[in-house]
Amino acid sequence: MSEVKKKQTPKKNIKKKKKKKQSKIKKFFKHFFLTLLVLILVGIIVAGGYILAIVKSAKPLDVNMVLRLNQPSIIYDSEGKFMDDVVDKEQRYVIKLSEMPKNLQNAFVSIEDERFYSHNGIDLKRIAGAAYIDVQRIITRKPGLHGASTLTQQLLKNTILKNEVTINRKVTEIYYALQLEKYLSKDEILEAYLNTIPLGGTVYGVEAAANKYFGIRASQLNLIQCAYIAGTTQSPTYYNALTEASKKDPSRYLKRTKTVLSKMLENQKISKAEYDQAIKDINDGKLKFNPTVSSNRMNFEWFTRPVIDQVKKDLKTKYKYTDDEVSKMIVNGGLRIYSTMDRNLQNATQEILNDNKTYQVGNDLSKNISTADGHYTYPALQASATIMDYHTGEVKAMVGGRGTQPPGRSNNRAYFDLRPTGSAIKPLTVYSPAVEMKLITPSTTAEDTPYSDAFAKKYGINPATQLRNQDRRFHGTVTIRDALTQSYNVVACKVEDMVGVKNGIAYGKKFGLKFNNNSQGIAAVALGQFSNDPGDRDGANSTTMAAAYGTFGNNGTYTEPILYTKVVDASGSIILEKKPETRSVISPEAAYIMYDLLKSPVTSGSAKPAQVPNVVTAGKTGTADGNHDMWFAGFTPYLSAAVWIGYDKPSEVYSQSSGVTVGSIFGKIMAKAHENIKDKSKDIKMPSGVIKGAICIDSGKLATDLCRKDPRGNRVKEDLSIGGSDVSSYCDVHVLAKVNSSNNKLANANTPAALLVERVFLNKDISKDSPDYKYKLPTEQDDYKAAEQPSTPPAETKPAENEDNNNTQNNNNNNNKPENNPNGNTGNNGTGNNKPTTPQPPNPGKH
Repeated sequence: MSEVKKKQTPKKNIKKKKKKKQSKIKKFFKHFFLTLLVLILVGIIVAGGYILAIVKSAKPLDVNMVLRLNQPSIIYDSEGKFMDDVVDKEQRYVIKLSEMPKNLQNAFVSIEDERFYSHNGIDLKRIAGAAYIDVQRIITRKPGLHGASTLTQQLLKNTILKNEVTINRKVTEIYYALQLEKYLSKDEILEAYLNTIPLGGTVYGVEAAANKYFGIRASQLNLIQCAYIAGTTQSPTYYNALTEASKKDPSRYLKRTKTVLSKMLENQKISKAEYDQAIKDINDGKLKFNPTVSSNRMNFEWFTRPVIDQVKKDLKTKYKYTDDEVSKMIVNGGLRIYSTMDRNLQNATQEILNDNKTYQVGNDLSKNISTADGHYTYPALQASATIMDYHTGEVKAMVGGRGTQPPGRSNNRAYFDLRPTGSAIKPLTVYSPAVEMKLITPSTTAEDTPYSDAFAKKYGINPATQLRNQDRRFHGTVTIRDALTQSYNVVACKVEDMVGVKNGIAYGKKFGLKFNNNSQGIAAVALGQFSNDPGDRDGANSTTMAAAYGTFGNNGTYTEPILYTKVVDASGSIILEKKPETRSVISPEAAYIMYDLLKSPVTSGSAKPAQVPNVVTAGKTGTADGNHDMWFAGFTPYLSAAVWIGYDKPSEVYSQSSGVTVGSIFGKIMAKAHENIKDKSKDIKMPSGVIKGAICIDSGKLATDLCRKDPRGNRVKEDLSIGGSDVSSYCDVHVLAKVNSSNNKLANANTPAALLVERVFLNKDISKDSPDYKYKLPTEQDDYKAAEQPSTPPAETKPAENEDNNNTQNNNNNNNKPENNPNGNTGNNGTGNNKPTTPQPPNPGKH
C-alpha cells in the first residue's frame, strides 16, 4: 500500500501544472495577436505610405482632357477646309446623353455600377464584396477575379489611364475618380463613359455599337437591344453575337442579356410587366441582328492615314506617350489637324491615275482585283504619285493607288509600301556622289565596253548576262551626260565602282532609300535592283523619290516630307507645330550640276513627255528588272514629284519605255500643279563654285586645239564642272604623234620621209572591243624596211646643182599640203624615236 501511495500525485500539483500550461498558451496567443497587430499596423502604415507616394507622384487630374477625349478629331486641308473626321483602328461616333435612350443608360448603370448615383467615385461596398469573392476564388483555385470599378473609374481607364493591371494604376485610378466626381456631374460622366466604352472588336461607344449590331442609331434601340449592348461590356469578345462561336451557341449572350434585364428590374428601372415582355421577346427570337459593314473609309484615304501616322509619331516623340495613349488622343481628343494637302491637286492627280487612257501600255487594263468579301473591286495595274514643295517639305498631293480600295495603310503605295527603283536610283547613288567626290563632270568620258575579268570577279557577276545595257549593246566612249541621258547600265556600274558600293549605299540612305541585307551589292546600288523581300521590303515609294529628287533643286539639302503644319487641341492650344527636318546630302555645286544633267533626259532623251509646259523640267526614268516597276522622278524650280506604276504582285508592264509611259503621267500631274504659278520662267541659280567652259568630252578637262582636231571630229563642248576638280588642268588624252602612214606605228629613223605623218591620238586605256580602239596611241615602233634595190643601177644622170635639196624641200612641202594629208595633219622628216606631244593652247576658253 505504501508503494502505491508514493506513486500517486497530489491533486494540488495537478492543478498547478494545468494553470502553468494555460498560462503559456495565453501568453503565446497574446504575443501572436500582438505581433499580428503590429504587423497589420506596419502593413497599413507601409501601404498608406506607398499609396500616398503614388498619389503625390500622380500628375494633377486634367478634367478638360477627360472631356476632350469625348470629342472626335478633325483634319483640314491646306486652306483650312474640312477634310476628314479622324478614323483610326476604332469605329466611334460621339453623341449627347439626350440622344441615348433612358433604358440604355439604366441598363449600363444597373449591370455595371448600381450605386453610381450615390457614390463619390468609388464604391466601398462593392470593393469589399469583390475582395471577399476574390479571396474565395483564390482559396478554391477558381480562375478570374471580380472587378469593382465604378463607371467613373472605367471612364478614366478608357480615356487618360493606361490599360494595364498594376497596383500603381489602380491607386491612381481611385484617386482620380474621387477628384473627377468633384468637377463633373453624374450625367457628364455617364455621357463620356457611354461614348468611349469598348463594345466589341473596333467598336467604341453606344452609337457605333447600335450601328454595328443592329444597323440603327442609338436613339432607336428598344429595351432588349439596350440590355444586349450593356451586357457585352463584361467581355466584348465572348458576348459578341456576331462571332461564329455565338452563332453556334446563342445562349452565351442571351443569358447575359436576361441578367441585365433582371438587374434593371431589381433596381426598379423597369416594371415587372416590361421585364416579362422583354424575356418573352428574347425567347420568341426577337433579338435579331442586322450588322452593318463599316469601312472606316475617309474622304481622302490616301492622304489622311499618312497624316495620322505622322502626327502619332510626333506626339510620341514630343510627349513620350505610349501607343495606347496616342491612339486614344488621336481618335477621341478633339484635335484639329491642319494638313498640307492641296484639295484640287489631290483630286486631279487621283482622276489622272484612275483614267485608263492615261496609260500607254500593252497590258489588259480591264483586269480587276476583287477582295474576298466582294466589297471592293479595283484595277490590277496600279499606280502611285506624290507631289511636294521641296523647299518647305509640304506634300501637296499623294495618291497611293487606283480605284476604290479597302481602307488601311497596307495598300498605300505612295507612303507605306516600298518597291525597287530601277535606274531612277542612278542620280542618287552613282552620279551625284561621283560629282560630289569630284570623280566626274558631265563631260567626263567613260567606256561603255565589256567589263574586265577583274571587275567581273570583284562583283561576282557573269558579264555576258548581268549588269548589261537594256539594248544589250555597247556604245564605246561616251560622256557621263550621254550615259545618264540614255541610261547606260554598264557606265553606271563602272562609275559606281569608282565611288565605292558602301559609299553609294551611304548616299542612298541620306536620300531616304532603304537597303535590306540582301540589297548590298552593285546591282541594287547602281541599278536599283532591290531584293524587296516580302518580309523585309526595301527600295522606295513615290514620296521617298519626290523628296530625294527635290534635293537637287534645293542646293543639295534634303527636306523631310511633311503632311501637316500644326495640331491644335480642343482648348485651342497648339500642341504640335511641324517643322521639317533637313540635312545636307551634297554640295550646292554638285546639286546644280545634277540639275543640269537631269534636264537632258527630258530635253533630248526618251522622257520628253515629262516636260512641264513652259517650265524647266529635270528628271530620270526607272525600270526595275523584268519591267515590273516603272518610274519617273523629277522636279522643276518649284516642285518635285515621282510616279510609279506596276502590279502589287510583280508582273511585267508592257511599255515602249518608262519615259513615254510614266514620264507622260508625270507631265500631266505636274502641269496641273503649275497651273496657278504666274512666273513660269524661273530657273535655279547656278552657284559661284560651278565653272562653265570649253571642256574636252574625252578627258573632262579643259580643251586644247588637239581636242578640236580629233579624227572623229571636234570633241570640245561647253559644259559645267566644280572649281578645283580635274578641269583645272588641260586635256592630256589628246596627243600629237608622228607615225608611219602605211602601218600606223610610231615613226623613227626607219620611217621614210614620204610615209611620215602627224596624227592626233587618244592616250588612254581603251578596250579592243571599243569602236574607238583604232584611235588609241600606238605603242609599237616603226620597223619599216625599204624594198631591195635592183642589181644593175640605172644610167647615172648628173643632177642639177642643189637638186637634192630642192627635192627634199618639195617632199616636205607636198607632205604639208592638205590634199597629200588625208588625216588633216602635217608631216615632216623624222629621225630618231617619236614622242607624242600635247601642245598648250594660247587661249583654252573661258572657265
